[in-house]
Amino acid sequence: MTGREAGGDAELKKELDATLHARRELGEEYESALVDSFLAKVEQRLDGAVDRRVRRQLAEQQMVVARGSRSPQGATDSWGERFGFGIVSLVLAVPLSAIGGGLAHLPGLLVAWAGIVGVNVVQAARVTPNFFGRRRAKSDSDWED
Repeated sequence: MTGREAGGDAELKKELDATLHARRELGEEYESALVDSFLAKVEQRLDGAVDRRVRRQLAEQQMVVARGSRSPQGATDSWGERFGFGIVSLVLAVPLSAIGGGLAHLPGLLVAWAGIVGVNVVQAARVTPNFFGRRRAKSDSDWED
Protein backbone atom coordinates (compact mmCIF):
# COMPACT_ATOMS: atom_id res chain seq x y z
CA MET A 1 0.00 0.00 0.00
CA THR A 2 1.39 3.40 -0.96
CA GLY A 3 1.44 6.43 1.24
CA ARG A 4 -1.35 8.04 -0.80
CA GLU A 5 -3.57 4.96 -0.35
CA ALA A 6 -2.86 4.78 3.38
CA GLY A 7 -3.67 8.48 3.71
CA GLY A 8 -6.86 7.99 1.69
CA ASP A 9 -7.92 5.11 3.92
CA ALA A 10 -7.34 7.22 7.03
CA GLU A 11 -9.36 10.07 5.55
CA LEU A 12 -12.20 7.74 4.60
CA LYS A 13 -12.17 6.25 8.09
CA LYS A 14 -12.44 9.77 9.54
CA GLU A 15 -15.31 10.52 7.16
CA LEU A 16 -17.10 7.32 8.15
CA ASP A 17 -16.61 8.06 11.85
CA ALA A 18 -17.95 11.60 11.34
CA THR A 19 -20.93 10.25 9.40
CA LEU A 20 -21.74 7.71 12.12
CA HIS A 21 -21.34 10.36 14.82
CA ALA A 22 -23.65 12.72 12.92
CA ARG A 23 -26.19 9.93 12.51
CA ARG A 24 -26.20 9.29 16.26
CA GLU A 25 -26.72 13.01 16.96
CA LEU A 26 -29.26 13.74 14.23
CA GLY A 27 -31.26 10.55 14.37
CA GLU A 28 -32.65 8.11 11.85
CA GLU A 29 -34.49 10.72 9.77
CA TYR A 30 -31.15 11.98 8.37
CA GLU A 31 -29.63 8.52 7.88
CA SER A 32 -30.37 8.36 4.14
CA ALA A 33 -28.85 11.79 3.48
CA LEU A 34 -25.78 10.98 5.55
CA VAL A 35 -25.23 7.66 3.78
CA ASP A 36 -25.67 9.33 0.38
CA SER A 37 -23.15 11.99 1.32
CA PHE A 38 -20.62 9.43 2.51
CA LEU A 39 -21.10 7.29 -0.61
CA ALA A 40 -20.61 10.36 -2.80
CA LYS A 41 -17.27 10.98 -1.08
CA VAL A 42 -16.26 7.33 -1.58
CA GLU A 43 -17.28 7.52 -5.24
CA GLN A 44 -15.29 10.72 -5.69
CA ARG A 45 -12.25 9.04 -4.11
CA LEU A 46 -12.63 5.99 -6.38
CA ASP A 47 -13.04 8.16 -9.47
CA GLY A 48 -9.83 9.97 -8.61
CA ALA A 49 -7.95 6.70 -8.15
CA VAL A 50 -9.27 5.31 -11.43
CA ASP A 51 -8.37 8.54 -13.24
CA ARG A 52 -4.82 8.39 -11.89
CA ARG A 53 -4.43 4.76 -12.98
CA VAL A 54 -5.82 5.42 -16.44
CA ARG A 55 -3.54 8.43 -16.92
CA ARG A 56 -0.55 6.39 -15.77
CA GLN A 57 -1.38 3.51 -18.12
CA LEU A 58 -1.92 5.88 -21.05
CA ALA A 59 1.41 7.55 -20.35
CA GLU A 60 3.11 4.13 -20.23
CA GLN A 61 1.50 3.13 -23.52
CA GLN A 62 2.53 6.40 -25.15
CA MET A 63 6.11 5.84 -24.01
CA VAL A 64 6.09 2.33 -25.42
CA VAL A 65 4.69 3.54 -28.73
CA ALA A 66 7.24 6.35 -28.85
CA ARG A 67 10.01 3.82 -28.34
CA GLY A 68 8.68 1.73 -31.22
CA SER A 69 7.44 -1.30 -29.32
CA ARG A 70 4.20 -3.00 -30.26
CA SER A 71 2.59 -3.51 -26.88
CA PRO A 72 3.21 -2.30 -23.33
CA GLN A 73 2.60 -5.78 -21.93
CA GLY A 74 5.45 -7.27 -23.92
CA ALA A 75 5.18 -10.26 -26.22
CA THR A 76 1.49 -11.06 -26.17
CA ASP A 77 1.75 -13.14 -29.34
CA SER A 78 3.85 -15.90 -27.88
CA TRP A 79 3.92 -19.36 -29.41
CA GLY A 80 2.23 -20.80 -26.32
CA GLU A 81 -0.70 -18.43 -26.61
CA ARG A 82 -1.19 -19.23 -30.29
CA PHE A 83 -0.86 -22.98 -29.68
CA GLY A 84 -3.30 -22.85 -26.75
CA PHE A 85 -5.81 -20.86 -28.76
CA GLY A 86 -5.60 -23.40 -31.59
CA ILE A 87 -6.10 -26.34 -29.22
CA VAL A 88 -9.08 -24.71 -27.49
CA SER A 89 -10.55 -23.84 -30.87
CA LEU A 90 -10.30 -27.46 -32.07
CA VAL A 91 -11.68 -28.85 -28.81
CA LEU A 92 -14.69 -26.52 -29.02
CA ALA A 93 -15.14 -27.33 -32.71
CA VAL A 94 -16.33 -30.87 -31.91
CA PRO A 95 -19.41 -29.98 -29.84
CA LEU A 96 -20.19 -26.94 -31.99
CA SER A 97 -20.11 -29.14 -35.11
CA ALA A 98 -22.36 -31.71 -33.46
CA ILE A 99 -24.86 -29.10 -32.31
CA GLY A 100 -24.88 -27.23 -35.63
CA GLY A 101 -25.09 -30.42 -37.69
CA GLY A 102 -27.69 -32.00 -35.43
CA LEU A 103 -30.02 -29.01 -35.35
CA ALA A 104 -29.68 -27.59 -38.87
CA HIS A 105 -27.82 -30.35 -40.73
CA LEU A 106 -25.34 -29.14 -43.39
CA PRO A 107 -26.18 -25.40 -43.11
CA GLY A 108 -25.73 -25.57 -39.33
CA LEU A 109 -22.41 -27.36 -39.73
CA LEU A 110 -21.23 -24.73 -42.21
CA VAL A 111 -22.27 -21.88 -39.91
CA ALA A 112 -20.48 -23.49 -36.96
CA TRP A 113 -17.27 -23.92 -38.95
CA ALA A 114 -17.53 -20.42 -40.43
CA GLY A 115 -17.63 -19.10 -36.87
CA ILE A 116 -14.66 -21.23 -35.80
CA VAL A 117 -12.62 -20.12 -38.81
CA GLY A 118 -13.67 -16.49 -38.27
CA VAL A 119 -12.54 -16.49 -34.66
CA ASN A 120 -9.20 -18.01 -35.63
CA VAL A 121 -8.68 -15.48 -38.45
CA VAL A 122 -9.37 -12.60 -36.07
CA GLN A 123 -6.92 -14.06 -33.53
CA ALA A 124 -4.26 -14.55 -36.19
CA ALA A 125 -4.74 -10.99 -37.46
CA ARG A 126 -4.49 -9.68 -33.89
CA VAL A 127 -1.16 -11.32 -33.15
CA THR A 128 0.33 -10.96 -36.65
CA PRO A 129 0.26 -7.35 -37.87
CA ASN A 130 0.89 -8.24 -41.56
CA PHE A 131 -1.50 -11.21 -41.59
CA PHE A 132 -3.54 -9.86 -44.50
CA GLY A 133 -0.39 -8.94 -46.45
CA ARG A 134 -0.74 -5.17 -46.13
CA ARG A 135 2.54 -3.43 -45.62
CA ARG A 136 2.95 0.23 -44.81
CA ALA A 137 4.05 2.27 -47.79
CA LYS A 138 6.34 5.24 -47.36
CA SER A 139 3.36 7.57 -47.75
CA ASP A 140 1.70 5.86 -44.75
CA SER A 141 4.49 6.89 -42.40
CA ASP A 142 3.58 8.85 -39.30
CA TRP A 143 6.79 10.87 -39.61
CA GLU A 144 6.34 12.24 -43.12
CA ASP A 145 3.78 14.65 -44.55
